[in-house]
Amino acid sequence: MIEFIAQNMAPIMFASLIIFLLIGYPVAFSLAANGLLFFFIGVLVSPYSGGSINLAWPLLHALPDNFYGTRVMSNDTLLAIPFFTFMGIVLERSGMAEDLLDTIGQLFGPIRGGLAYAVIFVGALLAATTGVVAASVIAMGLISLPIMLRYGYDRRVASGVIAASGTLAQIIPPSLVLIVLADQLGRSVGDMYAGALIPGIVLTGIYMLYILIMSIVRPNSMPALPLEARTLGRGVLSLIVALLATGAISYGAYRYLAPTQGDNADILGFAVGVIVIYVAAIVDQRLRINMMSKLAQQVVIVLIPPLALIFLVLGTIFLGIATPTEGGAMGSVGALIMAAAKGRLSLDVVKQALASTTRLSSFVLFILIGARVFSLTFYGVNGHIWVEHLLTSLPGGETGFLIGVNILVFLLAFFLDFFELAFIIVPLLAPAADKLGIDLIWFGVLLGVNMQTSFMHPPFGFALFYLRSVAARVPYLDRITGKQIAPVSTGQIYWGAVPFVCIQVIMIGLTIAFPQMVMRYKGAGVEPSTIDLKLPDMPSLSPLGTPPANNGAAPANGGAPAAPGTPDLSQPPSFGDAPAKPAAPAPDLSQPPKFN
Repeated sequence: MIEFIAQNMAPIMFASLIIFLLIGYPVAFSLAANGLLFFFIGVLVSPYSGGSINLAWPLLHALPDNFYGTRVMSNDTLLAIPFFTFMGIVLERSGMAEDLLDTIGQLFGPIRGGLAYAVIFVGALLAATTGVVAASVIAMGLISLPIMLRYGYDRRVASGVIAASGTLAQIIPPSLVLIVLADQLGRSVGDMYAGALIPGIVLTGIYMLYILIMSIVRPNSMPALPLEARTLGRGVLSLIVALLATGAISYGAYRYLAPTQGDNADILGFAVGVIVIYVAAIVDQRLRINMMSKLAQQVVIVLIPPLALIFLVLGTIFLGIATPTEGGAMGSVGALIMAAAKGRLSLDVVKQALASTTRLSSFVLFILIGARVFSLTFYGVNGHIWVEHLLTSLPGGETGFLIGVNILVFLLAFFLDFFELAFIIVPLLAPAADKLGIDLIWFGVLLGVNMQTSFMHPPFGFALFYLRSVAARVPYLDRITGKQIAPVSTGQIYWGAVPFVCIQVIMIGLTIAFPQMVMRYKGAGVEPSTIDLKLPDMPSLSPLGTPPANNGAAPANGGAPAAPGTPDLSQPPSFGDAPAKPAAPAPDLSQPPKFN
């Protein structure tokens, strides 16, 4: 029995960790306690393991180095997490989400499903500025859900689109989960961001496609806003004219700056166009010139600051100007400036943002410390080799591995959130993926899309919990229409999330089928057959000791004869004629030799 336990320590240890987590113990303490318990057991039974357990008491001395080394306390990559968290919370407190939802809702309001389109669009913008799921879901649940219920939206559609749009913060940079995945996979955060950008945009487009289909199949489930609710009036044509003017100004600035700025002229020209139209909209609104419609003014004034913040954070990272940590720091400063410009920056807002940031950062840090204790023991019992053999032996090679891993992560996401999956499961999967030749950035983005479902899995999806906390539980009177609005049940929230979970499963398949969506982070590849190397003409050289290749003939390729005095490199070097020596007399062999 002891021999069986000793030789199967790795699967027993992994199964016991899952049991601890399912019972409900805190993740960080489950990891640490499991690691220390099986370290003690492993040292005792190691003589019976046949060499499969490599644990000894002095190995515990490595824990302080693990805690204070580059994996935890000195990890510069993880420093980006508190910056992006602080930025997202400040932006959520600044009322940016409220302004965006109101303005974009008015813009899309005249069409069926307009509010749903607005929620998805704003969810993508919030994802690209905050990177925090809780902030996005709660903000949109508080602002959009009452409006959608007021104007007759189906409760399942409304709750599902809000929960799903909030989880876009998981895959659209600057996502916190992408930072953690990059750290666990040992890859650049910038590369992970670049690889996840297109899949995030595609997923947003599929969400909108689903709303379009639903608006055709079930038009009564998402009606258009009535005319009296469109407080900003009409003015789409004015907005189109403003966009065209921005394009013309940007192109003129580009042509002017191209001779002096080179490759940066296009970005600078676009920045000039955006600044000009933004200033024009503010002046038009303040002075009431009415050069632009009220709708166009509001769209320009509300949209440009978050787009500028997105460029400040992601643009500088993608252009190589700043690291993700530096980009997060600049984004935090930008969020404070935006909140101050709206008059919503106060000491209480900063205190709340700092408290939430400290709480989340401590949560991540404790999980990471527990994961280091667990991995010390798990590697000591050769658990990584067991997992690698288990996964690489799956039928189907690389495709079978990807399918099996995604099914495993999808099922575990019912019980674990993305931080737990990233710190516990990903370090076990990465060596097997690397051994199969899978690009780890692509693998990380694929897991990120999969982990996104952990926020919408009934019954433990955190996005569903966030929405449940702000959705009405009892009937209430609407303050605008005066009508009684029925509450949103938990079952309606769960059923509303199911179609979007299916969409994310489809997105996983698309990411596997079209890896170039992610692999574009490497840039354009170079075809070796198109490389043309041109070398200067050089005289042909023959091996030493052999006559010249042309045997005195005219030089090849129409070249001129060698100039007089040119050395013949095909012959050994000559150092001039040596002086002649007198011939020695022939010896007289008929006489005996003389030795005097």
